[in-house]
Amino acid sequence: MPVHDGVRRSFLLGALSAGLVVVGCGKGAIARPEAPGSGKDDDEKPEEKVSPPEDLMREHGVLNRILLIYDESARRLDAGETLPIDVVARSADIIRRFIEQYHEKLEETFLFPRFEKANQLVDLVATLRRQHLAGRRLTGTIQRLATAAAIQRPSDRAELTQNLRQFTRMYRPHEAREDTVLFPAFRRIVPPKEFDALGEQFEDKEHELFGKEGFEGIVQQVSVLERQLGTYDLDQFTPT
Repeated sequence: MPVHDGVRRSFLLGALSAGLVVVGCGKGAIARPEAPGSGKDDDEKPEEKVSPPEDLMREHGVLNRILLIYDESARRLDAGETLPIDVVARSADIIRRFIEQYHEKLEETFLFPRFEKANQLVDLVATLRRQHLAGRRLTGTIQRLATAAAIQRPSDRAELTQNLRQFTRMYRPHEAREDTVLFPAFRRIVPPKEFDALGEQFEDKEHELFGKEGFEGIVQQVSVLERQLGTYDLDQFTPT
C-alpha cells in the first residue's frame, strides 16, 4: 500500500472514532463534528406512555401521601398539639381538585360504565360510587372546619378529627380494592386499541386541568405540605 494511502486511511479511522463525519471524497474531503442528536444513539426518546391503570395508581400514591397528612393532623388535634391548620385546608383542596374532580371523574366516566355494561364487578363498582359520594361530603366538612377559628371550638375540633379519620378509614381499602381488583380487570374488558387511546385521553385531561407539570406538579405541592407538617422524611417511619 502506498504511504499516502496509509496516512489517509489512518486519518479517516481517527476521524470516525472521534465522532467526525467525512463530507465529500478524494482530496476535497473534509471532516466536521457530527451534529448532536443525529446518531441513532442520540435520537430523542419518545414521550413516556403510561397505561390508564398505571396512571390511576400513581394518583393513588398522591392520595396516600395526603392520607398520612390527615392521620398526623388528627393525632395532633386529639393530643391538643400545635397544628398548622392551613396544611389540612390545602390538602383538602388537593383532594377536591385532583382526586375528586379529576381522578374520580375519570373512573366514573371511563371505567365504571364499562364494567356495568359488561356486567362485571357491578357490586364493587356500586360500592366505589357510593364511597366517592361519601368522600366528597367528608371533604366538604373538612374544608369548612379547617380554619384557625374552628379548631379553637371543641365541638368543631372534634368533628374535624372525626371526618379526617373517617376519610382515611374509607379510602385506604377503597384504593386497595381498585388497585388489586378493578384496575387489573379493566385491561381485560377493553380492546387494546381503545385501551391505548384512553391513556392519551387521561394525559391530555391532566395537562388541561393542571398545566404542563400535571401529576409532577401536584406531587411537588404535596411535598411542600409534608415538609411543613413534618411528614416528608421517609426514614422517620423506619422501625428502630
